[in-house]
Amino acid sequence: MPALKRLLRARLARRCSAAFCLFWAACGAAGGVFFFLAHGGVLLSGRCTDEQSHRILARLCLDYRKGALTGDLCEDLCVAQKLIYKRCLYYDRGKKVIQADWRGRPVILKSKNEIFSSYHHLGFLEEMEPQGIPEAELLLMVALEIKNVLGLELPNNTVVPLWTKGRGPHWKAQLASMWSLLQQEEYIYFSVLQDFSKHVLRVIGSCGHFYAVEYLTAGHTWQKTLFSVEDAVGVSFSGIQSKAKAITEIAISFLDMVKHFDNDFSHRLHLCDIKPENFAIRSDLTVVAIDVDMAFFEPKMRDILEQNCTGDEDCNFFDCFSKCDLRSRKCGAERANNNLQVICEKIFRPWFSPNFMGSAVSFPLQLQLQKAVQDCAEASTKDTGHHQSHSSHSLSELYHLLRASQNELQKSGSYPHQIHQ
Repeated sequence: MPALKRLLRARLARRCSAAFCLFWAACGAAGGVFFFLAHGGVLLSGRCTDEQSHRILARLCLDYRKGALTGDLCEDLCVAQKLIYKRCLYYDRGKKVIQADWRGRPVILKSKNEIFSSYHHLGFLEEMEPQGIPEAELLLMVALEIKNVLGLELPNNTVVPLWTKGRGPHWKAQLASMWSLLQQEEYIYFSVLQDFSKHVLRVIGSCGHFYAVEYLTAGHTWQKTLFSVEDAVGVSFSGIQSKAKAITEIAISFLDMVKHFDNDFSHRLHLCDIKPENFAIRSDLTVVAIDVDMAFFEPKMRDILEQNCTGDEDCNFFDCFSKCDLRSRKCGAERANNNLQVICEKIFRPWFSPNFMGSAVSFPLQLQLQKAVQDCAEASTKDTGHHQSHSSHSLSELYHLLRASQNELQKSGSYPHQIHQ
C-alpha cells in the first residue's frame, strides 16, 4: 500500500495529521495560541499551584533528556535556565497555562494537556523512515489538512516543504512534538494566520507539547475602559484625556481588524465569540485576537449555520446567527449579522457614552459617536443585502467620527506624542 494511503488510514484525529507537521516545519518556528489573564484577574483552580506546575515542567524536561520530544525552547527551559517559571495562571482538566520569563521578557506557556503521553501517538509512522515518505504525498496531506482544519485552501507557496532540513537523527522526536502541538486546534489557526495579519498573536517557540506566545494586555468586561492602557503603554496614559486618546486609537484598530478579516483573506473570517477578554492590545495599541476557538472562515461558517430549525433561535451559534426558513425548516447558510455589529454591541457601547471621553472631545461629537454605535449594533438583519450595505455605511461613519475625535484631541493639546513603534 502506498505511504499516502497508510497515512490517511491512520488519521484518527479529525482535525490533525502528520501532513500539517510539514506546514509547521515550513514555517520554521513553533507557534501557538495565546492565552492571557491580566494581573490580579486570575481565578486559580485548586490544582493551579506552583508545586504542580514545577512537577509538570520537570516531567517535560525529563522527556526531553530522554529524547522523546524536542523544540526550540527546550534547551532554554531544561538546560540553560533562560526560560524561567513565574506562576501558574490557569488549570482545568489538564489544560495548563503558565507565565514565564524568557531571556528577560514575559511570555505565556500553554498546553491543552499537561502530559506529553496524553496526546495521540504517531505509532503508524514508527516503522517508516523519513526518506520513505515522498515529498508529493506530504504536500497532498498538507493541502488536505489545511482544508479540513480551516475550511479553505491556501496557495501552494504558503506550505513550501522543508522536510529535508528536518530529517536528521532527532526526526522522530521532532515529529512527535509537532504532532502533539497539532492536536491543539488554536495552535494550527495561529500558525497559519500569524504570517498574514498583525491582528493575531506572534508566536515564540515550543518545547514538546508546550508552546510559548507573547504576553499582552487583555481586555476585561469589569474594567470601565475595557483595556488597561497603563499596563500596555505606561503611566503616560493615566489621565482621562490620554485615555480618551487611547480609546480612540484602539477603536480605530478594531475597525481596521474588521475590515482586514472581511476582505484580506480568500474568505471572510467570522468571529463568533466577541468579548473584551478575547482581545488584547500591543504597546502601539494594535488590537489582537487572542482566542480563536470560535473563529471560522466563510466555508466552515456556512456548514455550521446550515442546520435544521423550527425558529430563528435554533440558528444562533454564539455571536454568529442566521435566519430559519420555516418552509424548509433549515437555517440559512449565510450569517445574518457580522463582526462589526457585534463589536459595536459588546465593545463600543460601553465606551462611547456622553462625557466618557472628557471635555477634550466636544459633546456634539460624542453624541454622534454614541448614535453611530447604537445604529451599528442594532442594524436590521431581515434583508441581507441591505444589512451589508448598512454595515459598510456604519464602518465608514465610525472611521470618520473617530478621526474627527483624534483631530479634536490633537487641537486640545491632550493628544500625547505618537506612540506607534
